[in-house]
Amino acid sequence: MGGKNKQRTKGNVRPSSSGRAAEVLAREGGAIPGFVGFDTTVTPELSYVPAVHGAEEIDNLVDADFRLVLRKLSKRDVVTRLKAVQDFGAMCQERDAEEVKGVLPYWPRIYCKISVDHDRRIREATQQAFEQLVLKVRRSLAPFLKSLMGHWILSQCDTYTPAASAACQAFQAAFSPAKQPEALGFCKDEILNVLQDILLKETADTLSDPQSVTGEEREAKYVRMLTSSMLGVKRLLSLLLQNDRAALEQKLGLLVNSGKFWKYSKHKSPQVRGAFFETMCALCEFTPDLVQSEAARLCPAVLLSIDDTDPVVLPHVWEAVLHVVSKIPDCWTHVNAKKGFLPKLWALLREGGKGLAKGLHPNLMPLLSKLPPQVTDPRLDFYTTFYTAFLQGLSSERAASSPSESAVIVTSFVECLRYCILQNTGDEQSQEKMRNMLVSQQLLPLIEKAIRNPSLQNGPLFPLVTEMLISWEKRAGLHGKVEENDSKDVFKTLLADFWEELGLLCVRVVDDEDVDPQALEGVAMLLQVMRFPERASKKQTQKKKSVRVCLSKAEEDEKSVIQGEGVEKLAQTASEPANEKAFESLQTQHFEDAVCQLAQLCLVHVNEKNSEKHLVFLSLLLQSFHTPRVFSTLLEFDENPPGDDKWTDEKNPAVQFLLKRAVVWLAEMGYGETEHLVEMVFSSLSCCSQEETTQILNHVTMMGLQWGIILQIIQRACKDAETRASCRDWLKGAILGEHLLGLTEELCDAGRCSSSSKTRTSNHSWTLISLVLSQNNNNESLIGEVYMEKMLEKLHTTLSETKSLSDAGNMEPLISFICDVASSFFSSVQDCLLLLSAEELLLTVFQLTAQDQRHTHLSGSLLEKLKKVCVAGVRSLVQHCECEVRAGGFLHSAAVWVMKQLLTISLDIQSLQVLVGAVQSLVETVASVGDQASSIFGQFFALLTPSQTEWTRIRHALSPQWVKSPLLSNRHRGVCEKPSKDMWKSRESNRLPAHLCVCAVLGRVAQTAAALPCGLKEEPCPSTLPNLTSTVSELLYALQWCKEVDYRPAVASAYRNLLAEWGLAGGLHSNVPMKSLLETLYSRSVTDGGLWSLTLENYIQTNDLAANRSGALRRLYNGAESLFPVSLSKLSTLQVLCPLMTEEDRDTLITLATAGIINWQENEGVYGCLAVLLCCLNANTQVEEEVVQAILATVMEWRNSREDWFLFSCDLSDTTSEQLNLNVEMIRFLTWLVSHCPALLGGNQWDFLLCSMLAWLETASENVSSLWNPWVQLFVCENAALIVALNQFFASSPCDVLERLPTELAGEWRDFFVEGIYNLLLPLPVHITEAFPEPDDPVFPMAVLQSLCLALTFIPVQQLNQNSLPPRFIADQKTNLPESLQTLLNTLCPLLLFKARPLQITVHHMLEKVMPQLPECDGEGDNNKSDDDRDEPCLSPPAALMAILSTCEELCDSILAAVQVGEFAVVQPLSVEYSCILAYLLAWKLLLTFFKSSPSHLRAHYAQYLKRSCSLNKLLLHLFKLMPENPICPGQGTETKESKTFFTESLRLTVDKNVGVDWELPHLACSVYYSTVQDLPAMVRLWWNSQEKRVSSAVEKFTSKYVSPVLSAQEISSVHDSTQMFDSMTVKARSAAREVIATYSVDDIFIELVIQLPQNYPLGSITVESGRRVGVAVQQWRNWMLQLSTYLTHQNGSIMEGLALWKNNVDKRFEGIEDCMICFSVIHGSNYSLPKKACRTCKKKFHSACLYKWFTSSNKSTCPLCRETFF
Repeated sequence: MGGKNKQRTKGNVRPSSSGRAAEVLAREGGAIPGFVGFDTTVTPELSYVPAVHGAEEIDNLVDADFRLVLRKLSKRDVVTRLKAVQDFGAMCQERDAEEVKGVLPYWPRIYCKISVDHDRRIREATQQAFEQLVLKVRRSLAPFLKSLMGHWILSQCDTYTPAASAACQAFQAAFSPAKQPEALGFCKDEILNVLQDILLKETADTLSDPQSVTGEEREAKYVRMLTSSMLGVKRLLSLLLQNDRAALEQKLGLLVNSGKFWKYSKHKSPQVRGAFFETMCALCEFTPDLVQSEAARLCPAVLLSIDDTDPVVLPHVWEAVLHVVSKIPDCWTHVNAKKGFLPKLWALLREGGKGLAKGLHPNLMPLLSKLPPQVTDPRLDFYTTFYTAFLQGLSSERAASSPSESAVIVTSFVECLRYCILQNTGDEQSQEKMRNMLVSQQLLPLIEKAIRNPSLQNGPLFPLVTEMLISWEKRAGLHGKVEENDSKDVFKTLLADFWEELGLLCVRVVDDEDVDPQALEGVAMLLQVMRFPERASKKQTQKKKSVRVCLSKAEEDEKSVIQGEGVEKLAQTASEPANEKAFESLQTQHFEDAVCQLAQLCLVHVNEKNSEKHLVFLSLLLQSFHTPRVFSTLLEFDENPPGDDKWTDEKNPAVQFLLKRAVVWLAEMGYGETEHLVEMVFSSLSCCSQEETTQILNHVTMMGLQWGIILQIIQRACKDAETRASCRDWLKGAILGEHLLGLTEELCDAGRCSSSSKTRTSNHSWTLISLVLSQNNNNESLIGEVYMEKMLEKLHTTLSETKSLSDAGNMEPLISFICDVASSFFSSVQDCLLLLSAEELLLTVFQLTAQDQRHTHLSGSLLEKLKKVCVAGVRSLVQHCECEVRAGGFLHSAAVWVMKQLLTISLDIQSLQVLVGAVQSLVETVASVGDQASSIFGQFFALLTPSQTEWTRIRHALSPQWVKSPLLSNRHRGVCEKPSKDMWKSRESNRLPAHLCVCAVLGRVAQTAAALPCGLKEEPCPSTLPNLTSTVSELLYALQWCKEVDYRPAVASAYRNLLAEWGLAGGLHSNVPMKSLLETLYSRSVTDGGLWSLTLENYIQTNDLAANRSGALRRLYNGAESLFPVSLSKLSTLQVLCPLMTEEDRDTLITLATAGIINWQENEGVYGCLAVLLCCLNANTQVEEEVVQAILATVMEWRNSREDWFLFSCDLSDTTSEQLNLNVEMIRFLTWLVSHCPALLGGNQWDFLLCSMLAWLETASENVSSLWNPWVQLFVCENAALIVALNQFFASSPCDVLERLPTELAGEWRDFFVEGIYNLLLPLPVHITEAFPEPDDPVFPMAVLQSLCLALTFIPVQQLNQNSLPPRFIADQKTNLPESLQTLLNTLCPLLLFKARPLQITVHHMLEKVMPQLPECDGEGDNNKSDDDRDEPCLSPPAALMAILSTCEELCDSILAAVQVGEFAVVQPLSVEYSCILAYLLAWKLLLTFFKSSPSHLRAHYAQYLKRSCSLNKLLLHLFKLMPENPICPGQGTETKESKTFFTESLRLTVDKNVGVDWELPHLACSVYYSTVQDLPAMVRLWWNSQEKRVSSAVEKFTSKYVSPVLSAQEISSVHDSTQMFDSMTVKARSAAREVIATYSVDDIFIELVIQLPQNYPLGSITVESGRRVGVAVQQWRNWMLQLSTYLTHQNGSIMEGLALWKNNVDKRFEGIEDCMICFSVIHGSNYSLPKKACRTCKKKFHSACLYKWFTSSNKSTCPLCRETFF
C-alpha cells in the first residue's frame, strides 16, 4: 500500500489492496480461505469471526456485539483482553440462550488460548465467563466438550488459586458430581493428549511467541503449564472410574516410558518437582500395575529424593515414599539403601527436618513399619543411629527456636520408640539389648534434657511418656485386667528398669547442691504429670498424614492402644476423687518409692544447708503427693523434731509435719518468698479434718507472722470452694477477726503519723484488709460481720479526719489505701450499705469528691480514685439496699450537706464545677441502676430545693448593678432609695452568689431527671420533680441577672459559659408546661417587678409567645384595668406587656394615664401615668391631638406651678431617683412630640420645649461629677436624644412642615439655640474624661458619652471654627493655624486615644469637618527656607495630629510586633489594643483628608515630610497586618467576582454602632489603604519597590486582586466624568482598555499620548505610549513622553492632576523657559518648581533639587554641562 507519507497520485481512484482483496472474496462467492476458518485443528492462532462480505452464511448466528468482543480477545494489549473477557461473561449472562449458542463454534479455540494466558487476571476472568456460558447453553455444550475438556482440566489445576477455583466452579456448574466421571471418561483420550503434548512435546518457545513475549514470561508460563499438566494427570485419575483408568493405562504407559517425564523429578522449579511427586502418588494409588512395570525408574526417582527439602516438595516426596514402599515390595532392589537412602535420612534427622518437621516426622513411624530386614540389619546399630539422629535433630537451631517443631519431633520420637519396643518384646538377648538401648540410651537422656530445658518441659514429652508407661503397665497386668500375652514379664522388667534409672536420674538432679531451680521444677512437673495425667495441658500435636500402610493385626491393635489408652485413662482418673487411693494413674510401686526418696532428699538439703530451692521443690512435690505415706516418710526421717508439747499426742502425720516443720519454716522465712510454704501448709491441711484445720490456722494466726503471710494464707483458703469450706470456722472466728481489727487501727494510726507508710508491709496489710472486706460467697462475708463493721467504722473515722486537715498530702498513701479497700468492698459485697458505718464512709467519700482540690489538697489521681469509690458505693446502695431517701441515710445526708455548702459557703467557679460534677455523678449513677430512680430523684430534688424564704434571701443578695443596663436602654423603669457611688463599683470577686450556685445544681439535677424514661410516654415526665416550675423560673432569673450585668464581673461570664457547656443556657424552660411557667413569671413580675419583669420579657421573646400564644398572654392580666393604679412592679410588668397588648387595651391605658396626668393635683402617681403613656406612645398607639395638647398644657402648667419638679440649675447629687425619673419621662414626651407631631406645637410651646432643653443641658454640664449615678446618666442621655431629634427635625424636615412652624423659629434655632447647645456640648466630653479618666471603671458614664457624641456629630463647621473652648497651646509647637483652630486640634486630638469608641468616632467626625480648611493656613509652604541646605523642601502637617499619630504609631508597633506582613491580626473588639489601632487609623484617615485637600505644590512638601519621617512606610506595614487575607464583606458565602468587599463598600463610622464592630477595624484598615494608594500612589509605589521579595509579592497579590480593579475603574471614571477643562488639550477615557488618551494641539503642533494603567495599579508604573504627532521633533517628543511618565510615576495625585502638570510644563516650554538639563523638564516632577539655579559659566538653569542630587551622587560640585565649579 505504500508509505504513509507518500503523495497519492492525482486521479487515482483505485481502492487499497485490502479493499481489492475483499472484492475478490466477494466475487468468488464468499468462500472463506483456510486461514480464516474455525476448525480447531487448522492453526494454533486465535480464530475470529470474519467480517468480510460474503461470510454471512457462516456467522449469521453470531451477534454483532459478540463478534466485536471476540475480535478484541485476539488483541495484544492485556487490559483490552481482560475487558473483553469480562464483557463476554456479562453478555453471556444477559443475552438470550440462542444468541449465546451462536458463539459456541468459535469458543473452543479461543478458550484454549486465553485459558493459559500469561496474565492471571485474564485466566480467572476466562473461567468466570466460561461459567456464565455453561449456565446459559447447558446441554448445547456437549458437541464441543472434547475440544474444551483438556484445557478445562488444565485450568482446574492452575497454580493461581482463584483461577483454578473458578474453573472448578464452572465444571461443577456444567456437571453434577455423578456425571463428572462420565464426562471425563467421554473425553479422556483428548484430555490425556493435551496433557502429554505439554509434558513431552512443548517447550517454553513453542508455548509462547518469542517475538512478542519476554524470555522470563515464557519460562514462567512453561513452568506453570508443566505443573498444571502433572496435576491434571492426578486429577484425571482421581475422578475417572476404574474401567476408564484401565483403558488409559496404555496411553499413560507412553507418558511413563518417556525419559523426559522422569527428568521432571530433578527439575529446577520446586512447583514442577512437587507436582511430579503428586503425580507419582496418584499413579501408585490408581495404576499399581503400571507403576510396578516402571519400578526401576520410579524407585530411585522417589526414594533418592528425600533430601529435597523445599517446603513445596517435601510433603509430596514423603507421601510418594510411603506409597512406593507400600505398593512396590521389591522397591529396595532398585535402590542401594545403605549408600543412597539412609545417609540422606540421617542427615535430615540430624538437622531436625531443616525446619520442616511437621511435614517429615509424622511419616517416620509408617516408614519404619515398612523397612525390610535387609535395610535395617544390623538392627541395633540401625536403631541406635536412627534415634541418635532423632535426638540430634531436637537440638538443631530450628527445633530449639520453634516450640511447634520440637513438639512434632518429640511426638514422633515417642511414637517410633513405642513401636520399636513393641516390635522387640521377645526374650532373645538381641531384643533385650534393643529395649535397654531404647530406654537407657535414648528415652532417659531425652527426659533428662527436657527436665533441664523449660521449652521441652512445656511440650508433649511428659504426657506422652506417662501415656506410654500406662500402656506398659496394662501389658504387664498391673491394671487389674489380665491380658493373655507372653510379654507380661518383659514389661514388668522394663518398668522396673525404667523406674530404677529414672529414680537415679531424679536423685542425681535433686542431690546437686548447685542445681538450677528450673531443673527441680522440671522434675516436679514430670512427677506431677505422671501423678495426674489429666491435669497436663492438653496441647494438640500435629496430626499424622493419613497414609494407607498395611500393618499386621497385632500392630493395628497396638496402634489403637497407643491412640486410645491415654484417653480412657484420662477419663478414668479425671472422675476419681483426689483423696482416694494414691497412684491410680501409674500402678507401679516404684513411682511411690521414687517420690518418697526425693522428699527425704529435699528434707536433708533443707535441714543441713537451708536450701530454699529444695524447699520450693518439696512444696511442689507435696502439691501432687500429699499422702499419709509421704508425710510419714518425712517424719520418720526427722528423729528429734522440734515442736510444742500440746501437739505431741497428735497421730495424724500431716498435722505433725505441719506443726513441727512447715509452720516453723513459715516463721523463719520472714520477709522472703513464702508462697511455696503456704502452698505446703494447704497441701498438708488437705489430709486434716476441719477441726484440725481450724486449730492449726488459729495457731498460725497467733504466731505473729508477717501480715503478708496471713494474706497469702487467706488468699489460698479462698482459692476454691472446698478449701474455703474447710477453713470457714477459722475465717469467721474471733481470733482472726480481732487480729484484723487491730491491724486496721494500726494502719490508720500509722498513716496519720507518717508520710512514708507506703512500704511493702503496709501494702500487704491494706491488700489484706481489702480482701477480707470484699470477699464474699453467696452473699456471706468472709469474716464475721461484727468485725467487718468495726473495721469500716475505723476507716470512716480516719477518712473524715482528712477533711479538717490543712495539708492532706502526707496522708495520700493512707487515703489511697482506704479508697482501694472501699472500692473493693462496695463492688463485691451486695448488702454492704445496710451497715451504718458503710453509709457514713460513703458520705465522707462523696464529700471529698464534691470539694475543690485546693481545699482538700488531694492529688488528681487520688480524686479520681475517690470518684470511682463513690460511684461503686452509690450503685450498690441503690441496687441492693434502698429505694427511698430515708432520713439519716446516705442520699438524705448528701443532699443536706450539698444545700449547706451552697447556702453558707461562697463558691468560686471551680468549686461549683466540682460540686455540681459530684452531684451529677451521683444522680447519673442512681439513674443507671434499677427502676426506682424516678422516685429517688423526686425526694432527692426536694431536699436540694431551698424554701421560699431562702429563695428570697439569696435573690436579694444578688448585686443591684443589673439595673444600670436595662435602665439606660429604656427597658426598665425603676428607683433606688439611696444610691451611692460605691454601689455601682463592681467588686472584682471570684465568688459566685449563692442564688447562682443553687440554680446550677438544681438545673443539672433536673436535666438528668428529664432524660429518664417515663414508662410508655414519649415525653419526659415533668411531674417527677416537685416544684420544678419554680426552680426553672429561678434559673431563668439567674440567667437574666448575668445578662443584665453584661456578664461582669468575669465570674458571671464564666458562670454563663459553664451553663452553656452543660446545656442549661436555655434555662430548662422546655421541661415544664409553658402555661404554668408563664403564670409563675407573671405573678412574680406583678408582685416584685424588677428583674422578674425582664425575665418575663426574655421568656416571651425567646419562645415568640407574642405570635404563638397571644391569647395566653391576654389571659395573664385579664384587661388593662387590672394594672391600675400603677405601682413600680406593675409599671415594670406593663412596660413588658404593652407592646404585646391589643389596640383596645392600649387605648384604655392611654385613657387612664391621661386622666391621671390631667388630675395631677389629686393623683400621686403622676410619674407612673406619664410612664404608661410613653409606653403606649412608643408602641405606636394612635392618640388624638386634643389629648396630646392637654397633656402638653399640663406639663407646661407644672413648669409654672411646680417648678421644683423641673431640675433646672440644681445639684443633681441631692436629687432622688423619683425626681430624675419624672424629668426623664417629660423629656421623652417632648422628644416624641418633635418626632411625631411637631405641627401641633405653637410658638409658646416651642419656646417651652427649647428653653427647657437648654436649661436641662446646662444642668447636665454643671453636674458632670454626678454622672456615676445611672439615673443622672439617663437624664443626660434623654436630653441628648432630644437635641438629636431637634437637629434631625430642623435639618431634614420637608418644606411644608417647616412652613407651618412659627416664622421666627428657624432663625432662633439657627442663631441662638444651636450656638447655646454646642457651646455647652463641645466641652462636655473633655470634662467627662477629666472627671472619669478610667473608661473601664464601672461608674464611667459610657452611655452619656455615646449620647453626647451622637449629638455632637451635628455640630456645624462654623461652631468648630468659632468654638468657645478654653485656649490650649503647646510650647515649641510650630503652627500657622488661627488660635481657635489650634485650640480645637490640641483639645480634640488627644481624645482620639481615649478608650471610648463613641468619643473616638465623634472626634474624627468633628476634625474631618475642619481638615479641608487647614492647608489654606500654610500659604505657599516652606518658602522661607533656603534651598541650599537640602534636596527638597518639606512641610509638616498639623503638629497636634502628627503628635497623636506618632504616639499611636509606637503603640501599634508594640501591638503588632509579633505579626508577619500578610497575616491577619485578630483584635478583640473594644479592647485597649482596639482603641489604639482605631485611633491610629482614624488619625491617618484625617491626615489623608488633609493631604487630599492640599494644593499640588503643598502636597509635595507634605509628602516629603512623610517620606523623611517614614510614617507612611510603617502605616503600610501595619495595614497589611490589619487587613484580612480575604476582605469579603461578612454574610456573603463563597467568594465570587460580584462579591462585595471592604474596598467596594464604603465605611460608615457611626457613633451608636452596636453590630458589626468585629469587622469595623479590618474595614477601616482597608479604607485607609484605599485612600493611601489613591492619594499617595507615588509614595506607595516607592515603598513597595523597597520591600523584600516576600513582602512585595504579598502586597502585589493582595492589591492586584482587591484594590487595583476598583481604583483603576475609579480613575478612569473620574477622567471620564471630569469637568476640568484645558486650553489646547482634550482628555478621553477608555474604561474597557484601562486607557486615557490626551490630545495636545497648539498652532501647527499636534500631540496624542496614550496612558495605560497596569494590572497592579498603582504599584506598577503607568506606561505612556505615543499616538499621532505632528510638528514635533523626535527628541523633543521623547522628552515630553518621559516627562509625562515621570509626572505620573512620581507625583502623588490623580491622572488628571498629572496631565495638568505636564501641560503646564509643555506650555512653559513654548513660553521660552528652558528645560532643566538634568531632568529635561521645565517643571520639577515632585515639587513642581521651575529651574532657578543658573551656572555662572554656561548660564544654564537647573532645579535646586536636581542639582542637590547631582552633587551628592557624583561627589563633585561641577556644572553638569560645562564641568566648571558651580558657585
